[in-house]
Amino acid sequence: MSHRPAPLTIRMHPADNVAIVANDGGLPAGTALPDGLVLREPVPQAHKVALVDIPADTAVRRYDVAIGYALKDIPAGSWVHERLLRLPEARELDGLPIATRRTAPLPPLEGYTFEGFRNPDGSVGTRNILAITTTVQCVAGVVDFAVARIKAELLPKYPNVDDVVGLEHSYGCGVAIDAPDAIVPIRTLRNISLNPNFGGEVMVVSLGCEKLQPERLLPPGSIPIVDERNVADVGTSAEPGLDVVCLQDERHVGFMSMIESIMRTAEEHLERLNARRRETVPAAELVVGVQCGGSDAFSGVTANPAVGFATDLLVRAGATVMFSEVTEVRDGIDQLTARAIDAGVAEAMIAQMAWYDAYLQRGQVDRSANTTPGNKKGGLSNIVEKAMGSIIKSGTAPISGVLAPGEKLKQKGLIYAATPASDFICGTLQLAAGMNLHIFTTGRGTPYGMAECPVIKVATRSELARRWHDLMDVDAGRIATGDATIEDVGWELFHLMLDVASGRRKTWAEHWKLANALVLFNPAPVT
Repeated sequence: MSHRPAPLTIRMHPADNVAIVANDGGLPAGTALPDGLVLREPVPQAHKVALVDIPADTAVRRYDVAIGYALKDIPAGSWVHERLLRLPEARELDGLPIATRRTAPLPPLEGYTFEGFRNPDGSVGTRNILAITTTVQCVAGVVDFAVARIKAELLPKYPNVDDVVGLEHSYGCGVAIDAPDAIVPIRTLRNISLNPNFGGEVMVVSLGCEKLQPERLLPPGSIPIVDERNVADVGTSAEPGLDVVCLQDERHVGFMSMIESIMRTAEEHLERLNARRRETVPAAELVVGVQCGGSDAFSGVTANPAVGFATDLLVRAGATVMFSEVTEVRDGIDQLTARAIDAGVAEAMIAQMAWYDAYLQRGQVDRSANTTPGNKKGGLSNIVEKAMGSIIKSGTAPISGVLAPGEKLKQKGLIYAATPASDFICGTLQLAAGMNLHIFTTGRGTPYGMAECPVIKVATRSELARRWHDLMDVDAGRIATGDATIEDVGWELFHLMLDVASGRRKTWAEHWKLANALVLFNPAPVT
């Protein structure tokens, strides 16, 4: 005779009038909860059940926030889903609390280190990678071919180099290159080229006729000069320190001539990268981007709170943590401005929200378009509920800075990096900011990965962690079942970050060499 586990529901706040079902497979109609409430209908896992009668037009509360208003009477024991809710209006951007949440400083966390690659500009890499920057999408096929040969023929000669990646994208020509917002994709590409994991070695492949010329992408003064380098033999008049292989150069006769030129230039950079060695550095040198994708209702219960706890540990250790995704925190803007370290930081966050509101309005995009079908299947009714779970990744520390899309970090602490909610655009912009380690939480599951940076994947549910056992690095679902606490998983994540940053452990994404292409946020119009 099979034994059905006891019904388990999770209520986020005593004032909530709904809870989510935690049991694998959900709960059938007629199930009696520990408090005596009987389910009137089946409720899938991660979906909400009404704990009391909720009259029409009454707020449905989760996280002690009105995530929606009942479109009709919802009896206690009912399944509460998006079709029963009216989305609340977005919070206005005036009259917000500004730097009002004053908390005691987090106590310093000292003595934690990792083994990293110290760069000439003072930054630290967690990996030692040769990155080949491209100015335009037209060269992507050539660079793909060249990178495959470099990996097969050259990389084995340089064992201290972790990888070779082509920074390929869909930008560079066919766009309004002088439009005011064109600065966003241009500075994104520029700053990715200078990511700490690339060791200060900058190599560019251009076509020659594109709008985004190498000197515009990487103008004089943008690259720290480490030594004198002879670049004349690769066909460029760019500044010293910038190696450019131009495919339209007259000295390239045929396809293989282009490939040999790229390989010859790459080998010079590989030799320098191979001479580098890891050294012990403080945990303060970590630059961690946190993100969630394929979210479900457990994201704000298990994985994201554990990441938030780890975020606080990192900030206490002097490190930098970026959280992002404008559309997924917009409905919690009052929480964020209250946590700003000062009025200037709060106003900078408001400016980013206002810019994005206007951007969506220009495209006539309804904010209800977020959430996705998968989010809804995972129990998230709308963007307000999703936002409450997303913000938790930021922990409790004061927010000390704000970055516009494509900008590079200039300070430590907890930073709000404004990005779209798309996983790949967010990751691309965090790379540009200087991220050297990435944390990605998921409930529905996604094989997301980045060649440029280690990605630690955190499953919100144990069922997903078991089913995708060779894609998920951490099972945060243990929090829902009571087998671990948020603090337990937070500390586990913190120690795992130090091990991955040191190269002592590889993530599953690295093991399978999962590498999504860079996706640039391009507000400039196409011509």
